[in-house]
Amino acid sequence: MGVWYVTSRKHSLRFGGRVKMAPTHVLRCCQRGLAWIPVIFIALVVCWSYYAYVVELCIFTIPSIAEKIIYMVFFHLSFVMFVWSYWKTIFTRPANPSKEFCLPKAEKEQYVKEERPESQQEILWRAAANLPLYTRTGAGAIRYCDRCQVIKPDRCHHCSACDMCVLKMDHHCPWVNNCVGFSNYKFFILFLCYSLVYCLFIAATVLQYFIKFWTLCRRKSAENCPKNELPDTHAKFHVLFLFFVAAMFCISILSLFSYHLWLVGKNRSTIEAFRAPVFRTGSDKNGFSLGFGKNIAQVFGDERKFWLLPIFTSQGDGLTFPSRLVNIDPEQPTVSLQPEANKSIEDVPASPLSESQNHLLGNEQHANNVTEHLENDTGSETITIIMERES
Repeated sequence: MGVWYVTSRKHSLRFGGRVKMAPTHVLRCCQRGLAWIPVIFIALVVCWSYYAYVVELCIFTIPSIAEKIIYMVFFHLSFVMFVWSYWKTIFTRPANPSKEFCLPKAEKEQYVKEERPESQQEILWRAAANLPLYTRTGAGAIRYCDRCQVIKPDRCHHCSACDMCVLKMDHHCPWVNNCVGFSNYKFFILFLCYSLVYCLFIAATVLQYFIKFWTLCRRKSAENCPKNELPDTHAKFHVLFLFFVAAMFCISILSLFSYHLWLVGKNRSTIEAFRAPVFRTGSDKNGFSLGFGKNIAQVFGDERKFWLLPIFTSQGDGLTFPSRLVNIDPEQPTVSLQPEANKSIEDVPASPLSESQNHLLGNEQHANNVTEHLENDTGSETITIIMERES
């Protein structure tokens, strides 16, 4: 009997003095190949629907030339937009954290050598001191990915299917074989929108011919048959199945599209809808919500003329996101609350927002007076502080 020895992290094994590669990479390749099966299935259904509608319905079934032209024009418009947005959703690479969120080489080696979680967190706290981070783990620690060896930016999560950290990750969708996140979330919303329009248009225009084929008169006597009877050919089966498939996809897509529109209006991802993000002051499911209008603009951009086109117009860089700033952040630069003779409250500078936050929040500022009464150690003196914050 031989003995197996692990020789490296690349899954290579030594058996009886011979080095053999573990089949992990082979399984990984097979997994990646199988992941394209749902996409191929959707592509085949779309190709068949195109043939059934254009050839079997419009060319061989519909008798009116004007009706054929109108149906063909609107069908191809919805078809092009649907395929375009689907393509962009599939082949847009998910955005990853930048180099600023990677640990320096010395600190990375020190982090790996440390065995105590407390010491590792101290290293992460020092590395994240100058990073724009507002969220934490449930225990209040720095969000760090051991797999990618990066400090996670706000709203960033690791995808086990893609084996990478994805900025503003929403979910991994098997129907597009890709992670839906900051770089392609707009494309995914448009894909749902145009696929719903595509299916609704097919179902609405095929319905009358579906009814005629369903109640097709099979009598041989021409006198007893209705004058508008359609020919009993193989087109009948294409039209019948086309209506059933379009109606089935309409129901499923409508629920999913409505849910994601609700998420956009609330400025939440699917992950955040199930698990509220934890800020330094506690968890808050509405922590990133800026109001309905600004939430929509954060995904679709400032220029409305590009909202319905599958081109990237989302605001920000995916690394930093403005929060509602409801509570005072204890880790922002603080000022002394002890009364000083030569310093008034007006002299205290407010902590500035990042560049992306200023862009997303715009120029609108609402002054809200927040009065806090803090008692000193003797309990005899009360200090009143009036601060202005942005909503």
